[in-house]
Amino acid sequence: MSDIIHLLPDSVANQIAAGEVIQRPSSVVKELVENAVDAGATHIDVIVEDAGKTLVQVVDDGKGMSETDARLSFERHATSKIREAADLFALHTMGFRGEALASIAAVAQVELRTRQAGNELGTCVAIEGSRVVSQEPVACAPGSNFLVKNLFFNVPARRKFLKSNQTELSNILQEFERVALVHEDISFSLSHNGSVVFSLPKATLRQRIVGILGKKLNEQLLSVEVETSLVRLHGFVGKPESARKKGAHQYFFVNGRYMRHPYFHKAVMEAFEKLIPAGDQVSYFLYFEVDPANIDVNIHPTKTEIKFENELAIWQIVVAAVKESLGRFNAVPTIDFDMEGVPEIPVFGNPAAPASVAAPALDVNPDFNPFKPASSSRPKHASAAGWEDLYAGNAQEVFMPEPEDFNTGVFAPREEENATLYGGSGEGIEKSALHYQYKGKYIMTAVKSGLMIIDQHRAHERVLYERYRKQMEGGTGQSQGLLFPDMLQLPPSEAVVLEHLMDDMHALGFDLAVLGGGSFSINAIPAGAEGLDPVEVVRGIVQASMEKGCHIEEDVRHDIALSLAKSAAIVQGQVLSNEEMGALVDDLFASRNPNQTPDGKVVVAILGQDELDRLFGRS
Repeated sequence: MSDIIHLLPDSVANQIAAGEVIQRPSSVVKELVENAVDAGATHIDVIVEDAGKTLVQVVDDGKGMSETDARLSFERHATSKIREAADLFALHTMGFRGEALASIAAVAQVELRTRQAGNELGTCVAIEGSRVVSQEPVACAPGSNFLVKNLFFNVPARRKFLKSNQTELSNILQEFERVALVHEDISFSLSHNGSVVFSLPKATLRQRIVGILGKKLNEQLLSVEVETSLVRLHGFVGKPESARKKGAHQYFFVNGRYMRHPYFHKAVMEAFEKLIPAGDQVSYFLYFEVDPANIDVNIHPTKTEIKFENELAIWQIVVAAVKESLGRFNAVPTIDFDMEGVPEIPVFGNPAAPASVAAPALDVNPDFNPFKPASSSRPKHASAAGWEDLYAGNAQEVFMPEPEDFNTGVFAPREEENATLYGGSGEGIEKSALHYQYKGKYIMTAVKSGLMIIDQHRAHERVLYERYRKQMEGGTGQSQGLLFPDMLQLPPSEAVVLEHLMDDMHALGFDLAVLGGGSFSINAIPAGAEGLDPVEVVRGIVQASMEKGCHIEEDVRHDIALSLAKSAAIVQGQVLSNEEMGALVDDLFASRNPNQTPDGKVVVAILGQDELDRLFGRS
């Protein structure tokens, strides 16, 4: 029997490896920019066309490569970062695997121009699908210039699954921000289709954060600084009042490397416990400096997951450091009463000095005893004689619910209403003309099969969702103009998403104007959304779209309508009149699916007649 196991060609092996390392254009940007940082660059330019599908170009002024190194850099496991396994626990560079360039070259057309500072000429290497096309001397600036064209040109299945340009560009900007936020001593720029998106000079850490994510963030940040034998922790956390449901900027960096760490995220949220509403998030930018021997970054190809040797101890340090920062913030007085140096304001006229005022006299009842009946201890001046005259003729018309009704939240109708409604017995009724509201959450009404209970918030969410979808499909959304336009500032990664949603937002009733630089003017909102914060509503729609990665028109419209419906739906605890409850119930059962919200949550539940009878022992 012949042998069936054989070695894969290098080109095939590289394409397999590229599936883990290079998942989308943003992965190319991440790997090339990190290589530029490792090369000692002081200025890095990123040029992108068609969200990286056509071109990703990264130019740096680092130390460059020799002719041999330029050719060898595209081989698998070729790296200058480590030489032996022990070096994995003493890493001070972003890259170390030696897989990035080989993976990129396996699925794209790559051209590298590079020159070392001491050489007169550089070298140009061209590779397509892991095959070297040419290598020749060339005149170029010191450093490296990578051009990655037609990503996934030889893997059409992978290219087909790339999302819209707006989604892919948003991912590129996120990866770019993660590198730029931790290397404030390097100047960066990023351009897309000829337009400059970022131009970041060298700056302090706070200036770099504000330069990327907006000036409004500057007034919301509190500094964090602590140094121990295990870790040096520094950075910023947001003030409690800046917490929001979605859209908080949350970043962890370890030794200059971005990471995700749910355990440390819980530590930060622990410090904000009882300071922010449950479910809200707060922004933070925290930088860890630890001994490389105490962490392991060789867990995942993207290197965003890191293991710590002393996680519990560092968790406690994070909580203490953030609490200390919040304590310093709360200790600062909001009003300064220091009068030193304040000019004296003259008073017109010469008012006479005020006469001494006698202390007020106190009338004390020496016979007061709290254990005696109230009638015997009431002061004489508190007599309420004659109060009956105030309500003469009205006492018989006043209806007051019993105290126990307040405790349960259910208000029973009057006797005469019951008689009219149920015809004396209440047997055989199919639908009640009155609805009952329980604790501002549920609407209860009698139906033929038993007692129907409706979640009022979810019911209104379903009704509004279908209304907004009809408006978007027909372009008939009614707008409510704002007296003063609200200004919305978004980082570039979110601004490109909002620009993609603009047409559907207009169809829904929003009037948005693009001002440039991530700034938008909200001039009108959909009718019926009055009372909501327009900035937070729009921000929530953008965040929901980014989280779900919507790239099909139908998905985008669903996401926008659902986000706005959740924001505009009546809140739990809102008291409704019987007419309002009736209108809501009628609208709900006129919708396509009254039993569930658009995201699949239960709206209606029925407590059957048999179950009710069993509760009272009548079964």
